Amino acid sequence: MSIRQLFVAFGLAAALPLQAQVTGGGTAPVAGPAASPVTPVPGASPATRLSLAQALVAARDNLDVAIARGGLAAARADILAADHAPLPVLSTSAENIDLKNGIGAGNLVRKRIDKKIGLDWTIERGGKRALRTAAATRAADAAAADVEDVRVQQLVEALSAYYDLLAAQERQVQVEEIERGATQLSSGANRRVQAGDLPAQDALRVEIETQRARADVQQALLDRQRAAIALAQSIGARGAAVEPNLQAEDAWPVLPSVDTPTADYASLAENRPDVRAALARVQSAQASLDGALALKKSDVTIGAGFEHYPGVSTRLLEVRASIPLQWGYGYEGEIGRAQASYYQAQDALDKIRRDGALELQGLQQAALTAERRARSYETDILPRARRVAENAELAFRRGAIPLFDLLDARRVLRATLLEAVAARTDFAKTSGAWTLQTRPELLVGNR
Repeated sequence: MSIRQLFVAFGLAAALPLQAQVTGGGTAPVAGPAASPVTPVPGASPATRLSLAQALVAARDNLDVAIARGGLAAARADILAADHAPLPVLSTSAENIDLKNGIGAGNLVRKRIDKKIGLDWTIERGGKRALRTAAATRAADAAAADVEDVRVQQLVEALSAYYDLLAAQERQVQVEEIERGATQLSSGANRRVQAGDLPAQDALRVEIETQRARADVQQALLDRQRAAIALAQSIGARGAAVEPNLQAEDAWPVLPSVDTPTADYASLAENRPDVRAALARVQSAQASLDGALALKKSDVTIGAGFEHYPGVSTRLLEVRASIPLQWGYGYEGEIGRAQASYYQAQDALDKIRRDGALELQGLQQAALTAERRARSYETDILPRARRVAENAELAFRRGAIPLFDLLDARRVLRATLLEAVAARTDFAKTSGAWTLQTRPELLVGNR
């Protein structure tokens, strides 16, 4: 078998066109031609072909996002709980019941019992209701931003899992090709040994390489199964069964032609959902602090009552008002806690802003570095490894080099092929994560 056959699969995968996924978030990959076919898992159901777009759409509404939405629903319910006045209080009593002389004859109305019924209502002062509602509203805004943050995290995780599966499929193709080539070489070596044209020691070396190649095939199959399960877990929706036998059908994103200029990381960080959530929590804490300060304005409770006391009067009216006296305590504890919560939220916002900008900077630099590394393998390292392997095969046929040199050239080519797949995987994952963090609509639309 020709050495060229060992890298046919990778050459086809590298040549498949796909819309560029630029590290500056400019363009996003779209579904291209199907990835190289892989050997199905023995005993498994037929593989479910999945595009990157389908994986991302599923990840938008997986269980983690559903859990975050539950928190948002609870936060919105808190707004209803906060936006209402104190409820009126209805009270009734029976007093002056004479146990010594009795309460007289007749029905309950005529008996000598002082019967009272009243209604009391607390009037909030200092805008407490509005401040309480504002704090709950901002907390709900933070919960909504948390949903978006969880969604972005799940999209990044699904994208990473998708390209891990695609890489596992490519590695399986490579090692299967190598195993077939090693098997053919071993058969040829055995024939040459029988013909007296090759030492038995060399044939044994070839057989060892063949066994190693078969072991690599089994490991590649296991890695592919694990990658498929990881992808299924990342995109699983509520109530949906996990489909462990997935197959990525997209090709690799095309490498961009030029580097992307440095972005304004501070501005990009302001649009991150975690920063927006932290900002909303600062606003909620500010409203809570204002509400704590409003406690210094005591609420007034007003009420009225009607009294019926046979023998004294059957129509007595009572009007009352009460107000708490802040003697010795002016809600310093509530105010102090609200101030501490506000400063804590402000510090958290500053930290998330800083970390977000640094994360974006590191993510773009990682994408640019991965792009240069993948390009180096595609245009320089891999072609050289191919030429070395081709020359070694030609030289071995002519008897110019020993079998050991041919096997060594094949090992170098195998390692280079797998490293090239790893380099493309790193670029696809980092550039995709950059796009999802900065311009997610390019990958998942505006849903």
